[in-house]
Amino acid sequence: MITVKADPFAFPLDPDHVALLCIDFQRDFMEAGGFGESLGNDVSTLRTAIEPTRGVLAEFRRRGWPVIHTREGHRPDLADLFPAKRDRGNPSLRIGEEGPMGRLLVRGSAGHEIIPELAPVEGEVVLDKPGKGSFYATDLETILRARGITQLVVTGVTTEVCVQSTAREANDRGFECLVLADCTSSYFPEFHESALRMFSAQGAIVGWVGQSGQLLDALGATEDGAGR
Repeated sequence: MITVKADPFAFPLDPDHVALLCIDFQRDFMEAGGFGESLGNDVSTLRTAIEPTRGVLAEFRRRGWPVIHTREGHRPDLADLFPAKRDRGNPSLRIGEEGPMGRLLVRGSAGHEIIPELAPVEGEVVLDKPGKGSFYATDLETILRARGITQLVVTGVTTEVCVQSTAREANDRGFECLVLADCTSSYFPEFHESALRMFSAQGAIVGWVGQSGQLLDALGATEDGAGR
């Protein structure tokens, strides 16, 4: 085990059973002209998570540890899009409509792709999901069980929506989550902070919360760089 400083207490990272989960670092959420901006959000607020996540991603790749990327989006025929999701709010464009990066939140469009800074490399799992949680209507749990993964280091956007939904789903399925505060972000700073406090409350009721630097320091203190 590798001891990683975290709240509410140290996270016991198991190198043989851990994976990095990068949630929805997509152009549609993080760049101008995408779905996030159509909702009236300042997408620049999410970009603070990019550099810390790049550092963690590089270390997982160096060690040969599993990396899983998720993308939220829908079938081109929108058969998997519920009206309850499509019709919420008063956006300038709705899911499936044409925007500067193609159809918003539709698989195959430019906006659906992961940003270049955190783009997957060969051998990494890319998981498409129609909802907020990464386990809903996907084979994520099957992939994790097949690989013997019991722990997730969680990064992604947004903290209070897709990250929170995924962390809670993971906890209910028996997976341990270390959510990296600086590798997650929100359009609303107050929601980011509130979600993080909820994760670690009551003795890590949902999961642990740490910083990328704490994780990298703990990994750097070990001499085991072997992959699996």
